Amino acid sequence: MSFRPEPPFDHGAAPVTGVLLVNLGTPEAPTAAATRRYLAQFLSDPRVIEIPKAAWWPILHGIILRTRPAQSAKKYASIWMKEGSPLMVWTTRQARLLQGYLGERGHRVVVRHAMRYGSPSIASQLDALRASGATRVLVLPAYPQYSAATTASVIDEVARWSLTRRHVPELRIVNRYHDHPRYIGALAESVRQHWEREGRAELLVMSFHGMPARTLTLGDPYHCECLATGRLLAEALGLSPAQYKVTFQSRFGKARWLEPYTEPTLKALAGKGLKSVDLICPGFSSDCIETLEEIDMEARTAFLTAGGQRFSYIPCLNDRPTHVRALTTIAEQHLQGWPTQDAPELDALKRRREAAVAAGAPR
Repeated sequence: MSFRPEPPFDHGAAPVTGVLLVNLGTPEAPTAAATRRYLAQFLSDPRVIEIPKAAWWPILHGIILRTRPAQSAKKYASIWMKEGSPLMVWTTRQARLLQGYLGERGHRVVVRHAMRYGSPSIASQLDALRASGATRVLVLPAYPQYSAATTASVIDEVARWSLTRRHVPELRIVNRYHDHPRYIGALAESVRQHWEREGRAELLVMSFHGMPARTLTLGDPYHCECLATGRLLAEALGLSPAQYKVTFQSRFGKARWLEPYTEPTLKALAGKGLKSVDLICPGFSSDCIETLEEIDMEARTAFLTAGGQRFSYIPCLNDRPTHVRALTTIAEQHLQGWPTQDAPELDALKRRREAAVAAGAPR
């Protein structure tokens, strides 16, 4: 095995710490070709599709990648922003703001963002952090609830990258923040502000991304962490169990998934006479196709068609200040013990080293 060349080593350089904010990914454009490339990478991940390759490959390449890209591209086109994919736009802004917030708190860190599927890739951004001199990297997946299909897949990719490096930086990974007080507080504030602007519906629905039901019995904590987030958010808002409901969206295939399902639940509620719902997606840190198209378009239509009168979608936290402050606090807690604070003694050391080099001392 050959390893990648390392950046020149400077004995007098102050320690550099990197933070890598990682989200799921998105096609580069709302076209069938771009969507096909994205889906091919996404659906080839064994963390996402736990089916033997011999059985799954013919289905993926013989059916799904022949039919689904064009359909998905139309959905992406319906939510595409002027600046690009919503997921990319919001994640980019979050990383830029996180850099600023950490800097305001005195941390010398380099913050970059990456996508697990698509670009910028995790490997390319870790390379960039190493090129900037980072010897310590905190990986912050933008997934509040841990799942093998999301968080563990990020860990896999970071590990694959490390196999190519001779000098592997010290690594830390944030596995979850589903019950972090700042995260729950940011969610609660977004709901309260929505109620102040739009009024309060009869029921608050909290829709999380679905997973196959068997993942729960196999030991994945995702379902339990979604329920914990829902309970904590309800408590922060002062809601009784009858005033909110946790559901799961984005089913794929014919297998049983985590229940109750979001759209059928909305239809059933409307059929029983419920006239208004507010819906929030606490498992998504950024608005994307699953929230803007699947929820704010498809689920909205389903509820109203079934007899509901008012459907109100509460946007993801995106670049809200409370959200970025929550991410900042989470990053700070996981950065503890690393020399990221402004340190005069490090500056003095660097100046002495630079003076010695200028006088002819070897590097």
